[in-house]
Amino acid sequence: MRDANRIIRKIKIKSGHDDCISGSWAKVIREINLSVHVDGKHLANIACAGIHLKELAVGFLRSEKIIFENKEIEKIEINHRVNRVNIALKKKGHFAVTSVKNIASSGARGKTNLTLLKPLRVPDNFHIKTGLVLKLMDKLLDGSAVHNQTGGTHCSALVLGKQMVALREDIGRHNTIDMLGGYALLKKVNLNKAIILTTGRISSEIVYKIWNMGIPVIISHSAPTAEAVRLSRKANILLIGYVRHGKMNIYSHERRVII
Repeated sequence: MRDANRIIRKIKIKSGHDDCISGSWAKVIREINLSVHVDGKHLANIACAGIHLKELAVGFLRSEKIIFENKEIEKIEINHRVNRVNIALKKKGHFAVTSVKNIASSGARGKTNLTLLKPLRVPDNFHIKTGLVLKLMDKLLDGSAVHNQTGGTHCSALVLGKQMVALREDIGRHNTIDMLGGYALLKKVNLNKAIILTTGRISSEIVYKIWNMGIPVIISHSAPTAEAVRLSRKANILLIGYVRHGKMNIYSHERRVII
């Protein structure tokens, strides 16, 4: 709740009804522009709520294939006054910054190169029960503290076994995935049997991020796009969506789901 209280603002609004318009108050979420630097070079601007900045920046670098392991990082510097994160790498100059990326809260960035990714290797005995899927989604929705107050965020969580080990909220669903990727990299978490839970729509960009992390299961409260379904099948990722009212849709690799 400390993060929720820090990023929520209460503002005066007008509330409309069928017979009147009156003064009211509403809780809204803060939005900042985070400047991400690598070895002092400006790499990206990310629209976000302004929390878990270290995880977000590290996860973004992981998604961009600039870093792959914790040991590649020398130092992380955060300047909250100007909303800037600088990540110093141990190996200098092994990547080129061709242009600054501006990442909107929608996460739209154009096509991503998938040629270097191979289908995930998933153990034959790795299954998930429908009851657990429903239970985890209920837990995710109950834990979305900022969304429950403002209605203005997406929420995602990292699950290991049957336990939710990290939950992140932000204005962009892609940011929550990058935060979890950064969390896993910084904590050196093995993700080959992990699950991503999310409230957000599943696009091809989201599948790509999770594929790049090596996570074999995506469970969403919302629906996927057709391209996301195609990509999840190619990636060997179990994709479950529209989990609500005691039901779910299984879009890929349905044999891994059991009663």
